[in-house]
Formats: sequence, C-alpha cells, structure tokens
Amino acid sequence: MSIHKIKKQWLVLVVLAFISALLLAIASTALSIYSYGNNSHNIKAEAAIVLGAAVWGEEPSPVFRERINHAINLYKRGNISKIIFTGGVGESNEHAEAIVGKRYAMAQQVKATDILTETESRTTHQNLKNALVVASAYKLTKFLIVSDPLHLKRAVLMARDLGMDTYPSPTPSTRYRSVRSQMEFLVRETYFYFVYLMFKI
Repeated sequence: MSIHKIKKQWLVLVVLAFISALLLAIASTALSIYSYGNNSHNIKAEAAIVLGAAVWGEEPSPVFRERINHAINLYKRGNISKIIFTGGVGESNEHAEAIVGKRYAMAQQVKATDILTETESRTTHQNLKNALVVASAYKLTKFLIVSDPLHLKRAVLMARDLGMDTYPSPTPSTRYRSVRSQMEFLVRETYFYFVYLMFKI
C-alpha cells in the first residue's frame, strides 16, 4: 500500500473520529438539557425571576402565562416573597412583557408591592442582567429562575456566571407538548447553549 493511500485512510479516520466526537458532545448536551429541566427542588428563595416570553396585545401568550402562573403559585405557597418580571417590547411593538406579567399577577391577588419589573430586555441574558440590577436595589440575593424546563440549563448557567445565587424552577406544565415541538425546542436550546459557551451571549 502506498504512503499516499495510508495518509488518505488516516485522514478519513481522523475526520470520522472528529465527527463522532462532535455528535456525541451534542447528544450528551441535549440529554443534559432535557434532564436538567425535569428536576425540580422545593427550594425557598427571596424572589422568582420570570423570564420573558411573547405577549398577545395586553395578554400573555400561552407560554408566558404558564411561567407567570408558576411564579404566582410559588408566591402563594411561600417559596418566594417577590416576583421579578422581565422583558421589554417585542418586534411587534406589543406591551412590554414585564408589564403584562405584572398586571396578570396582580389580577391573581399578588400584591403590587411584591412585584418588580424590568422592561428593557430582549434576550435571556438581558433578562437576567437587568433583573440583577433591579434585585440589587432591593437587596435580594437568592433567586428561583422560572421558565420552561428546556430553557433552564442555559438560563441558570447565565445567571450563575453573573454571580447570582440561582436555582431552577421549571413550569410544571408547558405549551410545548407534542414530540415535534419539544424536539424543535430542544434543538434550539442545544444550539444556543453552545453559542453561549463559546461567545457568552
């Protein structure tokens, strides 16, 4: 066998090994994202940070409503004493997500004095960074991050990188119910998880 053929075979093996390692890393990360969001602990904190989602006019979208309802339940059970709603105005120029969340929570008998908002963020990282500024003004230091299960591994990592004492609190129900919608969400979250690891955005 010629040296050229040997080199070619080795190159093929190296490429295959690289692709296999990459696929294994992606699969293991996706699995960890899935399992992380399905673990919930009965932890008490000073506040829940509700990550923003779309609003429909003056009403929260079904995804956002699930997050708000979960935060309200945590509040009424005594797991938290404050709720921090995050999210600004989306591309369709609807009402700020945080304000819609606040109004919804107040209609469910959450005291206005126990609700804090930030209305400038457009991304998960901005949600958390701005929430930290709001929380610091009230000397709040321990948080539950409220979002859909598949969103939480990335969100909690971001929060802890910001120096926040945070714990995941996944919504017990989600609007992503079908296998297809969950797979699409998982693929998207896996992609953005790697993007965050590489670029911290």
